[in-house]
Amino acid sequence: MFEGVIPALVTPFKENFEVDFEGIAKNLDYLEKHVDAVVPAGTTGESATLSYQEHVEIVRYVCEVSKVPVIAGAGSNSTREAVFLGKEVEKAGADAAMFITPYYNKPNKEGLYRHYKRIAEELSIPIIIYNVPSRTACNITPDVVNRLARDFDNIVGIKEASGNLRQVSEIIRATPDDFVVLSGDDFLTLPILALGGKGVISVAANVAPHLMKEMYLAFKEGNLDRARELHFKLYPLFEVLFIDTNPIPVKKALELMGLPAGKPRLPLVELSPEKTEKLKEVLKSLELI
Repeated sequence: MFEGVIPALVTPFKENFEVDFEGIAKNLDYLEKHVDAVVPAGTTGESATLSYQEHVEIVRYVCEVSKVPVIAGAGSNSTREAVFLGKEVEKAGADAAMFITPYYNKPNKEGLYRHYKRIAEELSIPIIIYNVPSRTACNITPDVVNRLARDFDNIVGIKEASGNLRQVSEIIRATPDDFVVLSGDDFLTLPILALGGKGVISVAANVAPHLMKEMYLAFKEGNLDRARELHFKLYPLFEVLFIDTNPIPVKKALELMGLPAGKPRLPLVELSPEKTEKLKEVLKSLELI
């Protein structure tokens, strides 16, 4: 469940911006033969604009139809809300839950420790920390991660999207051997695997799951030349999927590929025509359209 290629699922919307549950099923059908688990209702799934009811319904639906394990997004900048959502996705059938560091509040190290401590004490399913300072203005440092990993058996890993390989190295060095470090940046997947990371929670895997899995397997099998070749083949996709705020480009990519996506909910808006042309060029180069 905590290794390999794990797409952070988009949430497809209908024209009226209601959740497209049939679209979720179609996207899962496209992904499941290649991926190792899925993450519904995370940042890429526009969790910020989902109601609590929608959030839990999406997780429940994915748990019902998915053929692979489900790691549900469940974070909040309120510890009480994070615990509430965690319990709800646990009841909905999630195999694990992922909790983003509290955004905007900017808690100090002790506040971060107590936030995850409370969550760990309240939930029985495995917990993954999600560190993405560029979105949260909050960085959970290796010493706090190590403390949590050693104090709580159900805090099993971290999605590391700081972009800081020195920090990733320190987390892998310091934490117990069974603590899982997953890349949270597609373009750092191969370097993090080389450091001892176990996989990636990926945006690009929504679009090219077969190529992401091929790169991962090439590395695991010791074929580093092939893994590097695939990394550089995929690199333009990694870049163009962040040509605008995630998940704006990935939703447009899926739309261009004929897969369910819909427009993002406000305050996010559809990808501009100029950026769409750049996205098309990359998708064509990978024979995805």
